Amino acid sequence: MIKGLKIRLYPTPDQEHLMWQHIGSMRFVYNWALSRRSDEYRASGKMLSVADLGKELTQLKQTDEFSWLYEISNATLKESIRDLEKAYKGFFNGGGFPRFKSRKRSRTGFYSRYDKLYFKESMVNLEKIGKVRCRHDYGIDLTQVQKFSNPRVSYNGRCWVLAVGIEIEQEKPELTEVSLGIDLGIKQLAITNVDELDANNINKTARVRKLEKRLKRYQRQCSRKYENNRKGRSYRKTKNIAKIEKKIKKLHGRLANIRLNHIHQTTLAMVKTKPYRVVMEDLNVSGMMKNKHLSKAIMQQGFAAFIAQMKYKCEALGIEFVQVPRFYPSSKKCSHCGNIKKDLKLSDRTYKCECGFTCDRDKNAAYNLAGYGLA
Repeated sequence: MIKGLKIRLYPTPDQEHLMWQHIGSMRFVYNWALSRRSDEYRASGKMLSVADLGKELTQLKQTDEFSWLYEISNATLKESIRDLEKAYKGFFNGGGFPRFKSRKRSRTGFYSRYDKLYFKESMVNLEKIGKVRCRHDYGIDLTQVQKFSNPRVSYNGRCWVLAVGIEIEQEKPELTEVSLGIDLGIKQLAITNVDELDANNINKTARVRKLEKRLKRYQRQCSRKYENNRKGRSYRKTKNIAKIEKKIKKLHGRLANIRLNHIHQTTLAMVKTKPYRVVMEDLNVSGMMKNKHLSKAIMQQGFAAFIAQMKYKCEALGIEFVQVPRFYPSSKKCSHCGNIKKDLKLSDRTYKCECGFTCDRDKNAAYNLAGYGLA
């Protein structure tokens, strides 16, 4: 299986300048290829292929005006055309039409040629960039790895990161006879039919609340400075505003990492119990986000990330992953007698059945999910 790694990079100022050049060049080639493909389709009704655009890119580089493209790795430039091809495939599969990239909207990252990538002690070699100092704590000797998959270097607003995939052998463990039902919620991140695996809401901890309080303070400071520096109808960004915006960006990144790490630890603890199957609901997250009273709490919980992580971790260990239909009454159904309580409201946090069974609403849903399809 392919294991994804994220490695922290510590480039020199010259190397960082080259990295920004690669990012800008990928954005330029992407926009150029999108423009050429659109113009050709309007003129002749035909779509230029990746190979056709690659040949035209070679001719473009040979002109005096765009000879600076030779300073960038050819593999990096060609990957922009492949990224555009993926965007078109997404459009034909029901997604949005590819849009031109700008500095504000586009991701700050670039592709690095995989066969030129190798590790040596605490350094990693990137084509056209050179040997960059790096650090990771995966416990894997990357100097012995022969092949890397899809290396991408990105800047997250705080530091440079190399994301790369490596092939590893995954052992299939001996699974238990436990069917694990997981119900996602807002009060708690995850409620299961095994009490020891219930996960708390990380956003209610003192650590996260302290950071969010600091974030609000910085946002108020930034807003007030913009109001005080208004010039005519436009706002003038001062150096002090830029400093506060940098702090805000770092805090957003720190909070996102804390939440993502909590999801990783929770899902890993669940699959380590080795159940033979995991059952979850097929949540309509986009529909849930339309509730203005709960949208922020749902966003912070990261339901989509939880489901995605549980899927690939189950697949890696050979655990069956089941998603029940969206309208399955997991909360309204009594896990003891099977009776469905149609008048159950969202405000009813305790499930009380006519048979005398009383249970927490979310725990009852977890029991129903665990037994889905077994009777």
